[in-house]
Amino acid sequence: MGKKPMNQINFGRGDAKVTTVGLGGEGILRTFGKSQDAEQMILESLLQGITYFDSARVYAGSEGYYGTIWSKHPETRSKIFQTSKSGSRDKKGAKADLEMTLKTLGIDHLDLWQIHDVRTEDDLAMISGPGSALEAFLEAKKKGLARFIGVTGHHDPYLLTKAITEWPVDSVMMPVNPVECALHGFLDVALPAAKKKGIAIIAMKVLGSGHYIFPDQGMTADVLIRFALSQEVTVAIVGCTSRKEVQTLAGVGRDWEPFSPDEQREIIDFFRPYAAKLADYRGVL
Repeated sequence: MGKKPMNQINFGRGDAKVTTVGLGGEGILRTFGKSQDAEQMILESLLQGITYFDSARVYAGSEGYYGTIWSKHPETRSKIFQTSKSGSRDKKGAKADLEMTLKTLGIDHLDLWQIHDVRTEDDLAMISGPGSALEAFLEAKKKGLARFIGVTGHHDPYLLTKAITEWPVDSVMMPVNPVECALHGFLDVALPAAKKKGIAIIAMKVLGSGHYIFPDQGMTADVLIRFALSQEVTVAIVGCTSRKEVQTLAGVGRDWEPFSPDEQREIIDFFRPYAAKLADYRGVL
């Protein structure tokens, strides 16, 4: 008997569908010189039925790893949802990033191109002013070089909320985990703003770079992935370092039920004493 099909969901307000879990651009993909290992990760993801693939211009060799696979397996392009990001704040830099991204990936368009890592008020002003990166993103969408455009951030939930509200983005990527529930900001301010706008929500930092896994206390990777999906996000992405980790990720995406409110509270309460210490990726506490 074959594997149960992966759960899929509409990507925000569009008619594109993605699997509810995706391969993150961290892990083995954020390296150089590990082509064989990276290839195994990508091929295992395809085998498991994952369609969402995360990357960024600054994620070491990730775009090149994907490009090698897609050039060997061009028939997969129509079946996958390839994303990447640009951290450039001006139009010229962002356009150059997109050109290099498409060339490196060996594709003619991205399914999602994201404004990467919004951190400060200066970022907001530079990205959305005259001659800004936002102009490049909107132009890319108009020309069909990017089906959707989005924004990412994991430092300041209130600035990210401002970007969600004010910019014409189709998606947002933010940290979604029990620690964030204990800290407040992303899941009680930014997440509701994204839901109100009807845009896709991509959950990152689901495992806190592995620091949130306490297997002896029942806080395993699959529990944390399931917790993220229970927040009604579109897709939860996880960077993987082995085929087994990909299989765990896919297993949750294939067969999961949301945690009840009481179960979620128990998980959040477990992490509450560790919250400030564990959320060092924010940079702003």
